[in-house]
Amino acid sequence: MNGAIATSIFGVFMVATVALGLLAVRGRGGGTGGLAEWSVGGRSLGAVFIWVLMAGEGYTSFSYLGAAGWGYNYGSPVLYVVAYMSCGYAVGYVVGPMLWGYARKHGLVGITDMVAHRYGRPWLGALVAVLATVFLLPYIQLQITGMGVVVSTISYGAVSLNRAYFLAFAVTTGFVVVSGLRGSAWVSVLKDSLVIVTLAFLAIYVPLHYFDGYGDFLGRLVAEKSEWLTLPGHGGSGFGEAWFMTTTVLNSLTVVIFPTTVAGYLGARDADALRRNAIWLPAYNVLLFVPMLLGMAALFVVPGLVGAESNLALFKLVVDSLPPWVVGIIGVAAALSSIVPMAVFMLVIGTMWGRSVLSLAPRLRRRQKGAAQAVVVAAGGIALLMTYTAPNTLVRLSLVSYEGMAQLLPMLLLGLTWRRLTLAGAVSGLAAGVAIVCVLVFTGHDPVWGVNAGMVALAANLVVALAVTYAGPAGRDPRPDQDVLAEDPLPDADRV
Repeated sequence: MNGAIATSIFGVFMVATVALGLLAVRGRGGGTGGLAEWSVGGRSLGAVFIWVLMAGEGYTSFSYLGAAGWGYNYGSPVLYVVAYMSCGYAVGYVVGPMLWGYARKHGLVGITDMVAHRYGRPWLGALVAVLATVFLLPYIQLQITGMGVVVSTISYGAVSLNRAYFLAFAVTTGFVVVSGLRGSAWVSVLKDSLVIVTLAFLAIYVPLHYFDGYGDFLGRLVAEKSEWLTLPGHGGSGFGEAWFMTTTVLNSLTVVIFPTTVAGYLGARDADALRRNAIWLPAYNVLLFVPMLLGMAALFVVPGLVGAESNLALFKLVVDSLPPWVVGIIGVAAALSSIVPMAVFMLVIGTMWGRSVLSLAPRLRRRQKGAAQAVVVAAGGIALLMTYTAPNTLVRLSLVSYEGMAQLLPMLLLGLTWRRLTLAGAVSGLAAGVAIVCVLVFTGHDPVWGVNAGMVALAANLVVALAVTYAGPAGRDPRPDQDVLAEDPLPDADRV
């Protein structure tokens, strides 16, 4: 009976989600609109929609499950999430408008377009699209896994994990194919409202219900679990001070060129919306402290969770003590925290392939949007297959994605601000960085000497890129600087 109530509430909200996505594109071409409307919302989203979209992309199923799981397993190392996201918004204040202006000026819709335009090589955009897809697929798998765990848990086991995984894939794929980026922004409004309400409720309810308030909870935490309150946290995790600092720096730089973040940038109506967005977004990070703290609260309530079970630390507290209708609403908030970012990830993959890979074939160039939507279905299917055959923990998947994507930093950001960087230098650095990440991660050497493996790879990437650039001949691109490099999109009168 409990499972039926919670699942029914969940089902109603999923239908409402798809309906909201359809409503968002009504009157804007719907299924017949062009690729720019589908992939970047026609470049017409205002500050509020950009805020909720980018907050939604940042607040994922990891925030409900992985953050609580890391709080449960290790403690303070999980604060790297708050640190890098806050620093990333500061970097985005400068980088976001620059990328927006570059894309707007040249009619581009993603990082693969930017790379291809900067170096004048369409094949390079296709190469980056393939590479970025490899590093984005684990993130889609993370969201499928997260939503599947949520659905199975709130149904009190009535819905198996395998069926829940397929449900996550089906709902999100259908939603994003039809509604695109604009639909994701609309649904983000619903998602953010539920996230704020449910986390505010849990932040008050759990300490009062299981303890005598925060005083008793934090007192017990200091007295009995002090190891969780210092780096490297519980159990000699290896996530010490050096790892925390290097991960924060690496991720704060990477998040601003992450394809999904750039999709949010390019959907903005103007550059000022992005600047205001960078100022407002850090306030959203306050919410991240709730699952982290509740994960540590679960140490006293449901001890003994091991492995992937630790990701259920927060929901164990919810399911064991709250009525099923409340469980259903909290489950909807967590599920939407999977659907919104997963939709944007899939949309970005489809756009990259539609613009940069499949467009190399003349026959497909005329049907870019249809080709992109087909890639969305294929990418979701591959991620679903990975979920069934190669499951992994939530945080590990997200770290691999960021460490790999970080290797695009010199090619993209350095390339857009420094004309001297050559094609050979950028490609050589990228190859070196990706190779080092793969070797270190898949041989279990992450962190390496206490340092994030992605930062080690990025340093090598930059050294190789500069060495090859200075050792080789200067580039002979005949285009003027204003057609190659990114500029501040402010009018001349507003420049300091």
